[in-house]
Amino acid sequence: MSLFEQQSNEFIPRHIGPNEADTRKMLKTIGETSLSSLIDKTVPVGIRMSHSLNIPQAMSEHEYLKHIKDVSQKNKVFSSYIGQGYYNTITPSVILRNIFENPGWYTQYTPYQAEISQGRLESLLNFQTMVCDLTALPIANASLLDEATAAAEAMTMFFNTLNKQDHIERPKFFVDREIFPQTKDVLLTRAVPVGIEIVEGDYSGTDIDTTYFGVIVRYPNDKGSIEDYREFINKVHAAGGFVVMATDLLALTLLTPPGELGADCAVGSAQRLGVPLGYGGPHAAFMSCKEDFKRNIPGRIIGISIDAQGNRALRMALQTREQHIKREKATSNICTAQALLANMAAMYAVFHGPDGLKNIAKRVALLTQTVAGAIEERGFELLSNNFFDTIVVKTKDVAVIKAKAERQEINLRYIDNNHIGISLDETTDVGDLYDLIN
Repeated sequence: MSLFEQQSNEFIPRHIGPNEADTRKMLKTIGETSLSSLIDKTVPVGIRMSHSLNIPQAMSEHEYLKHIKDVSQKNKVFSSYIGQGYYNTITPSVILRNIFENPGWYTQYTPYQAEISQGRLESLLNFQTMVCDLTALPIANASLLDEATAAAEAMTMFFNTLNKQDHIERPKFFVDREIFPQTKDVLLTRAVPVGIEIVEGDYSGTDIDTTYFGVIVRYPNDKGSIEDYREFINKVHAAGGFVVMATDLLALTLLTPPGELGADCAVGSAQRLGVPLGYGGPHAAFMSCKEDFKRNIPGRIIGISIDAQGNRALRMALQTREQHIKREKATSNICTAQALLANMAAMYAVFHGPDGLKNIAKRVALLTQTVAGAIEERGFELLSNNFFDTIVVKTKDVAVIKAKAERQEINLRYIDNNHIGISLDETTDVGDLYDLIN
């Protein structure tokens, strides 16, 4: 092997694994002469490849980084106003440097050893406190995977609360048509195996009876409209069902919170609180609920306790719900807490404080109102007059507008042949408004 071939294959000697001597020793222990004979006896011939993989020559790490940079430069990064739960955000440099790029934070898993995890537990407690404050619900977990799976967990939690395993009295779950499409898809996928019947429709024209165990609505909804769900929530409660409200934490700094509207549970994504888009994920979800569900809410919960000396200490609370203790009888089987990203969102809230978060929300709302007003002045009609950061414009010229937007390197949401969605965020500035309006 030449010096240059050695450079391209430098990963192999650095790899932590069995060397040739270790391999011979293990083969001797099990009575095999070679790896090939072992594979012959363990992998069926019918599923094995008879030829080598058609892959290029190996690259060194330096060569690969250079190659992948060249590939990345083929991307065209447009200004994005698509929304649907994904928004550009400004990550404060101090959070970027000290948390997101810090292995002391980004390599950590669930803090089971409380005695060496007080700092991370404090940050996750901040996350829970922020979620409780903004949603006006008393119990919150330390994050979930994303908004869609959090909604599915809420659905399952409601289902198991009102139905017994051997007898399903309330099989129906109502899904308002104006929730995010990705959330709808996950709900449908998760409902089938457990016998849940998904009923989709318009919340304002739906009668909820005792065959329904719960409903989900979005606030603000998929088209950006801010709806008053109080009357609908009262109808659901009168029928004995529960309500989960998918929502937006930044919007809740200005809107009446779900808890005050009567919702039993709130879910959503904390992405826009300082967590980069990351080409679609991962992002931390949040979930909060009423006290009635504290034994059933999935995920991790950080609680306040005292240590052996009587000092304040933090630890994992209510672990008796979880699978590492109750096995198959656990009420929580969610191990994918997005702890790093929940910590980033919590630190973002600490960095800005309540007034700072509210000011960011006000700026987003003001810019959205400015764009909406200018678009209406040009003769277009909006789908809703009550909105936070998202408007939907009615038009017969979707194709023309799309072509012009792409020339200006702008991504909008093209809902159908007659509607275009525009979502603004904290990175939007006055200069962007001119591009959008024109």
